Formats: sequence, C-alpha cells, structure tokens
Amino acid sequence: MVGAFLPSLGEFHRDFGLTRERLKKLKDDVLVMHPGPINRGVEIEGSIAYGERSVILQQVTHGIAVRMAVMAQILEKRQRQEKRHG
Repeated sequence: MVGAFLPSLGEFHRDFGLTRERLKKLKDDVLVMHPGPINRGVEIEGSIAYGERSVILQQVTHGIAVRMAVMAQILEKRQRQEKRHG
C-alpha cells in the first residue's frame, strides 16, 4: 500500500478493516473469508481471523489444492502439445 491514496495502515483499518464492532452488526450466520495471506490488524483483526465464524484456513487450504490442480492441467496440456509438435 506504499504510495497508495491512504496515508497509513491505521487509517485503512479504521475505514475498511473488519473489526469486532463491525462483525457484531452482521447476521450471526455470516462467515469471515479471505484468500490469504492476511494483513492481521489491518484488513481483519486477528481474533476474528481465527474466530469461530472464520473459514479462512479452510479457504486457503482449498485454494492451494485448486491452484495446484490448475497448474497440473496446464502442464499436462503443454506436454501433450509438445509431443504432437516436437
């Protein structure tokens, strides 16, 4: 965020960060999600990121598996093309 339009991380947290006060205003069944990595204390308070409503760790874990599967598919396709043309 260096050079961005926000003068500080504190201002970003104040204006946009997920705090306990903001979380209280949401419905009880709202899940906290973030693809990671988290900028704890800026984007999301640490207690929320690892709280009972958070699915961040599962989301990150599944995201890794999905990215690995996509990369494997791309590499496999590239290898098939190289065998045909090479």
